[in-house]
Amino acid sequence: MYQVNPQEKDKTLANELLTAETKKHIDGWLKKYPIDQRRSAIIGALHAAQEQNEGWLSKDIMTAVAQYLEIPPIWAYEAASFYSMFHTQSCGKHKVSICTNISCMLNGADKVVAAAEKNLGIKLGETTKDGKIMLVKEEECVAACVGAPVMLVDGHYHEKLSEDEVNRLLNELQEKD
Repeated sequence: MYQVNPQEKDKTLANELLTAETKKHIDGWLKKYPIDQRRSAIIGALHAAQEQNEGWLSKDIMTAVAQYLEIPPIWAYEAASFYSMFHTQSCGKHKVSICTNISCMLNGADKVVAAAEKNLGIKLGETTKDGKIMLVKEEECVAACVGAPVMLVDGHYHEKLSEDEVNRLLNELQEKD
């Protein structure tokens, strides 16, 4: 079992950088696990911090999350760099992910990608000039093969897409906020 050392109990960065709302969200995750399993709350905590930080996780925000959870910062960095749902560089406020795995590709994912890139004027992995929308690099699989081709907009699934539907969704997203 991991023992928290006195230095790691310092929550200065956590108190400076995490909002009360984010801490409340993290506390909800912490309640689900035994005290010696605080690491289990890392995914939910990083999601909350990423949302607070305009869609990405800076090193300081990841360190703050680790301090709040009373775990080593490397555990937060490992999770953030492993999962494609976390972004460790400044990026667009809205995330658009297009599945390009075999089921989606066989059902027209290449056309979905082309339509999205044309509509937004950017390529996969880029963010619009206004910082509003990021076309996330290719997603290997989003676990929705039956609805292929699939695009996620801020984590919400849109299935059986046509080029017209892609354009409609992106136009609505550009008008948001």
